Amino acid sequence: MSEDPKSLSEAETEAAGRRRRADARRNIGSLIQTASEVFADAGLDVPIREIADRAGVGVGTLYRHFPTRSDLVVAVFRKEVDESVEAAKMLATQHPPGEALERWVERYVDFIAAHRGLAAAFNSGDPALEGLPAHFQQRLGPLVQSLLDAAAAKGEIRPGVKASELLHGVAMLCVPPSCGEPTDPQRMVGLFMDGLRFHTGAGSRTKFPPGK
Repeated sequence: MSEDPKSLSEAETEAAGRRRRADARRNIGSLIQTASEVFADAGLDVPIREIADRAGVGVGTLYRHFPTRSDLVVAVFRKEVDESVEAAKMLATQHPPGEALERWVERYVDFIAAHRGLAAAFNSGDPALEGLPAHFQQRLGPLVQSLLDAAAAKGEIRPGVKASELLHGVAMLCVPPSCGEPTDPQRMVGLFMDGLRFHTGAGSRTKFPPGK
């Protein structure tokens, strides 16, 4: 019995569609990962063509998936927030509460350092970026709070610390001072973490660079 030409054509069309969708997913993943690296190295104003070239796709392909720069910034930010969430979950299962919290805070400092241009972008009035701070708090807040509560329950940090206080406090310590000598964010945050352990008997465990 011969194949039905129509059925064969439909199967080929479906296969071609699956290949296109797979290619699109690969292109999107490559663009987001490349943009993440480029934004961290050169800031959010890097030429779009540079991102496309490094991702190995054409500029037209980039704009097809991300019509504006803001669309790409949003995709990168959401991806990295998701990674921070997964990191918090993993650390909580692999380390004691106090160490899990400390390791996550170290990652958070690196996150802030890689996104120095975001503060200005958030205040730019671009509607596409307005919801990112709330997304950050909603996704990370509960997990960070669970890390804090677990460490407090073990007597490793003082009780009653809110996730919003930790996230905001660490972020502020990573902002370069407008006057005076530059500070080392890791050292400043290390002092902050020691403050959370004050009067708990846990002592200082933070490994930050010595003062200069």
